[in-house]
Amino acid sequence: MTSRSASRHLLAICCAIACAIPASAQPRSGERTNFTDAEIVDGFLATTIGAELQVAGRTDRIRKYDTPVRVYIDSSRGRPDRRRTTQRVVADIAKRVRNIDLAVTTKREEANVVVTLVKAREFYPTLTRFFGRDRAQQIRRDLDPQCLSGFRKGDDYRILGSTVVLMTDVSDFVFADCAYEELLQALGPINDTDKVPWTMFNDDVQKGYFDVYDQLLLNVLYDPRIKPGMTADEVQQVLPQILPDVRAFVAERNRLKP
Repeated sequence: MTSRSASRHLLAICCAIACAIPASAQPRSGERTNFTDAEIVDGFLATTIGAELQVAGRTDRIRKYDTPVRVYIDSSRGRPDRRRTTQRVVADIAKRVRNIDLAVTTKREEANVVVTLVKAREFYPTLTRFFGRDRAQQIRRDLDPQCLSGFRKGDDYRILGSTVVLMTDVSDFVFADCAYEELLQALGPINDTDKVPWTMFNDDVQKGYFDVYDQLLLNVLYDPRIKPGMTADEVQQVLPQILPDVRAFVAERNRLKP
């Protein structure tokens, strides 16, 4: 799965306990789209600092990719075939996060994100194959997920690679909700939180699309002024300069009134 050096830095694992309507270009009817700076900052720090399940290494700093992100979709064990839905999710994320080079690749050797699609009965055997028996049992005991993502980081907190496992024989809503949440968390905001009611990174929130609030969070994370390894204090010093640019981009992408 990884090189020996990269394996030592398996950092964080996150999953959705229950999870989509197919991706849509516009905010859903009734979706809240206006947020204060404080609400954005609180959600950003809550989801990007820390980890739902810490496996190794420190989690008190920003983790993100600083290279192009290429996603390989392995559907050899999954039925029904959810590749097209997964491809649409990746394309939608790429469209709505300005400073990330994100795309699907058909060559596994080019990928730093591997999405494995499996039937429900293959989910835990797949986790065992990827993470080992002890860690898979820990995940099942502590989280009992329906889908999962995790990533490996270097000592400089740059993400080296991500693993996403999704069940295919679930409803369209559950699959799309899981696909969005896990692919987004594979990019850095790995920490689920019950303190922020607007984010899909809250296990009590199920959306199935890339909502405006989480677009704000991901665009903050992938702004070039946010660097891997930053502390919460360092992030808060640059956020006042970043937020106006992020707000303008998200408003334009979602055709929101200024």
